[in-house]
Amino acid sequence: MDLLLRNATLIDGSGAPARPADVAVTGDRISAVTEPGGLAPEAGTEVVDLGGLVLAPGFIDVHTHYDAQILWDGDLTPSSWHGVTSVVMGNCGFGVAPTRPEHRDLIVRLLENVEGMSMEALKAGIDWCFETFPEYLAALDARAKRLNVGVFIGHSPLRLFVTGGEERPATDDELATMRRLVREALDAGAIGFSTSRQPAHSGAYGRPVPSRFAEVDEVYQLAEVLGEAGKGVLAVSIGPGLFVDQFSEIATRYGIPVTWTALVTRPEKPGAALRTVERGAALPGEVYPQIACRPIVMQTTMDDPTPLAAVDEWKEVLALPRERRADLYRDASWRERARPATLAAWGHRWHKIDVEETETHRDLVGIPLDRLAAEHGTTPFDLMLDLALADTGTTRFRVVLENDGDAELADLLADRRTLLGLSDAGAHASQLCDACYSTHLLGHWVRERKALSLEDAVWRLTGHPHQVFRVADRGLVQPGFYADLVAFDPDTVGTTPVERTHDQPGGADRLLVRSTGVEHLWVNGVATRAAGEEIPGTTPGRLLRA
Repeated sequence: MDLLLRNATLIDGSGAPARPADVAVTGDRISAVTEPGGLAPEAGTEVVDLGGLVLAPGFIDVHTHYDAQILWDGDLTPSSWHGVTSVVMGNCGFGVAPTRPEHRDLIVRLLENVEGMSMEALKAGIDWCFETFPEYLAALDARAKRLNVGVFIGHSPLRLFVTGGEERPATDDELATMRRLVREALDAGAIGFSTSRQPAHSGAYGRPVPSRFAEVDEVYQLAEVLGEAGKGVLAVSIGPGLFVDQFSEIATRYGIPVTWTALVTRPEKPGAALRTVERGAALPGEVYPQIACRPIVMQTTMDDPTPLAAVDEWKEVLALPRERRADLYRDASWRERARPATLAAWGHRWHKIDVEETETHRDLVGIPLDRLAAEHGTTPFDLMLDLALADTGTTRFRVVLENDGDAELADLLADRRTLLGLSDAGAHASQLCDACYSTHLLGHWVRERKALSLEDAVWRLTGHPHQVFRVADRGLVQPGFYADLVAFDPDTVGTTPVERTHDQPGGADRLLVRSTGVEHLWVNGVATRAAGEEIPGTTPGRLLRA
């Protein structure tokens, strides 16, 4: 016995009631779970008293975009500050592998546009020591990392690798090659296959991401590979031709779990999300709609107006280099074309958009754009552009996209047919920080709102992703499972206010949120956090394989 955790209130991730317990760890595994006092330390055993704390399995974040960041930040911050011990990346069909050398710039620009990543950070931080997906996994396996990582093979880099970026359906030969590469990725350890048909997903130069040019049958053909291999999860960002009926068909035909994004609440459509859950649950197959536990709030700037990517006129903006975008905003003819389309697209949203950060317009911070526009005798569209053009710094607008109704979101969180995800950790770094979703769930939804029990919340963060993603021997506290563990104070667990830092490669900025009440963390039996402080230089993380 190397480690003895005493006097904990154990919530084991299964959904069972909390109970007093001692937990023993030998090497990287949990070796015993007993009533308090049931275990005696051996010579050399480290004993940690967890009186007053909850001990739970380490949290598993199933929806991240750390594919690039892990190549410069093995600590995977800020997820590692919030009780997370395992992350799954490569979501929404995106990633950095497989990538041929001639396509690296396209991949960087895709991640910049669709996932809001800094081009400067990507160019300075990515070590292109790989070309194929197995080579990328091997690089991650060898890299020192604080957390465990699982990786989807993404449809967009796969398609770019095989078709060369041509915007068309795949030929039979190309589809056969993609099927072979997906099987090769699964054999190397990919957690599954992810894709996107989301109309808002525009990549390099404002063009649709490569996966959006695939026919629906191509998705079926690639999902079939998971069924043939007998392992792996299909993750889909929804769009034309792929919704609950197709997910049910794929799950039952190939015997695989399917998870899709995103199930969100909208005040203008009360009850719609729950009706979608009911509709999907009435169909056969293992299908899990993903939900977020935080309002989907994004910062955007006119330098990088990603949230408007679905509007044709804004695709023109995204197709230009950043330094030329202001010229288009000053163009009266472009404004005449873009104004009605933008007002139509965001007509229901202007009252939920305000200036959040600015050098010049500090007296306007926090005031909804529709009210400001009325006061200035203009439109919210024109005001947004004019404020950005007149600012001596960068005007950052806060945009509430979805999930701004607590009541319906509480119902979704209480419904066990949904899967908690959508942290997007590693993406939109300068625009939002939802990597803190786990501590937000425990603080806001459990302690403050009492919308779900602590046991249910822990199950959502641990036992449920263990079940859906087939994460072997992780997600529960029981003998034989890996010692991925978190100890937190239920009375103080939560999040700090957001802060902006410039700690990314090339001096790029990002938003960060830190945790409160997360006292201890162990990954594979190794302490990475103690007494509320990170332990520097600890890298016990491993590659998770399907």
